[in-house]
Amino acid sequence: MPELDDVSTSDLLAELKWRGLVAQTTDAAALAESLEAGPMGLYCGFDPTAPSLHVGNLVPLLTLRRFQQYGHRPIALVGGATGLIGDPSGRASERVLNSDEVVADWVERIRGQVSSFIELDGPAAARVVSNLDWTQSLSAIEFLREIGKHFSVNVMLSKESVKTRLNEAGISYTEFSYMLLQAYDYLELYRRHDCRLQIGGSDQWGNITAGLDLIRRIEGSDGPEAHALTVPLVTKADGTKFGKTADGAIWLDPELTPPYAFYQFWLNTDDRDVEQFLRFFSMQSKEALEAIFAEHNEAPFKRIAQRALADELTSLVHGDHASEQAAAAGRALFSGGDLSSIEQDTVAAALASAPHSSWKQEGPDEWPSVVDLLVTSGLAESRGAARRTIKEGGAYLNNERIVDESAVAEPSALVHGRWWLLRRGKKSFASVEMVR
Repeated sequence: MPELDDVSTSDLLAELKWRGLVAQTTDAAALAESLEAGPMGLYCGFDPTAPSLHVGNLVPLLTLRRFQQYGHRPIALVGGATGLIGDPSGRASERVLNSDEVVADWVERIRGQVSSFIELDGPAAARVVSNLDWTQSLSAIEFLREIGKHFSVNVMLSKESVKTRLNEAGISYTEFSYMLLQAYDYLELYRRHDCRLQIGGSDQWGNITAGLDLIRRIEGSDGPEAHALTVPLVTKADGTKFGKTADGAIWLDPELTPPYAFYQFWLNTDDRDVEQFLRFFSMQSKEALEAIFAEHNEAPFKRIAQRALADELTSLVHGDHASEQAAAAGRALFSGGDLSSIEQDTVAAALASAPHSSWKQEGPDEWPSVVDLLVTSGLAESRGAARRTIKEGGAYLNNERIVDESAVAEPSALVHGRWWLLRRGKKSFASVEMVR
């Protein structure tokens, strides 16, 4: 974190541009002038559409953190109200409406998540708020008279998030009204907390500028100027969707995406994407990142940039210990390390990424042979093929080469008393879980 006495807003905006984190802004010169005038309140909204945020949410969330490092006051808005409605932006169809109880539970979960990324104390103390606080007591008549009258339907229809839906599956009045609610949020935060900048993903541009228009119409031109800035939506060079894997979304909640799987997601970043992802997500300085880029480009096969990305992001989201355990589990699984020193939950997550099967113990003294396990795991098609693999020196149990065709997998070889890790050659892995 830079020392505030040594930095200026021009440094902040230059850093954001170098990182590629400025997609759109209303007036860059006016924004720079407002930021230079002193600490500013700024906000970003996070709707509770699931029980957890996902890796895509990290771009705007960490941008709030960057502004705070330069002395500005971030506000993380968790959409207790807007989460009940549904944002049409970026969607081809209507969202399923969740119950009040479900949304309230998700609000508290996400409130806890966003609070871990921004400082809630100190001279640039952040706030975490819910827009249900100012909408719950507002009647429909009041909302239409006080807020709705300032919106032109023609202008709303021209917004990209609405126009796209009209050309596809259509849009309900409920989701059509979402823009008014988000605009009202900006107005309330402008009034309550001197919030004069809203940031968000580039798909939010229409909603954010609607808030600016509302502030100008209601507050007039005598008040402080309000601004908008969007960050780009993350895309991947291969055309696949960022933050998605065969197993689904990459969540920040460790119960939904274990730290090991989270670590592996970043470790598997394409070489074409890794420098940009480090710019977007890393909190390291420009100089530190450029040193990583240079070292990586000298020997890309070492995946230095990917490891730096995985180490930092896993530490940031799950803590240093979880990151160290995830890295150690990966080394054990793919480089012949020791799994016994790694915590059971991390081992379970690591082994889940490889083919796995089970072996049922029928009697207290019955233990399978390594040949049996190679067949059970699918690493050998038959007992004869398993014996040939052992004879040729290509069979491993818990990363130890097996040279005896009659070797038995003793209970002492079970990792955490549950699993045998099998390997054929250098890259074919599988696990067998003992069940009683």
